[in-house]
Amino acid sequence: MSLAKEVKTKAIEDFHRHEKDTGSPEVQISILTTRILQLTEHLRANKQDQSCRRGLLKLVGQRRRLLAYLRQNNYQAYLNVTERLNLRRK
Repeated sequence: MSLAKEVKTKAIEDFHRHEKDTGSPEVQISILTTRILQLTEHLRANKQDQSCRRGLLKLVGQRRRLLAYLRQNNYQAYLNVTERLNLRRK
């Protein structure tokens, strides 16, 4: 299950650094968070979907690594992203 083009474009526009930015950590975290929320809703309806659960755990781990990288290199951007996406931080 991938994101709809409009949803992905909105996630990119909300967090991009410049006009053609699609790969900055902020944008990647935004896209991953959107996909995580989508898969979480899917798993609430389909509790036995183990392959989806594995994919969800991989996405959560990837987002966690990106957040750790962002926290280490640009703390202000880290605070901004976690605030705007309503993510808990340690």
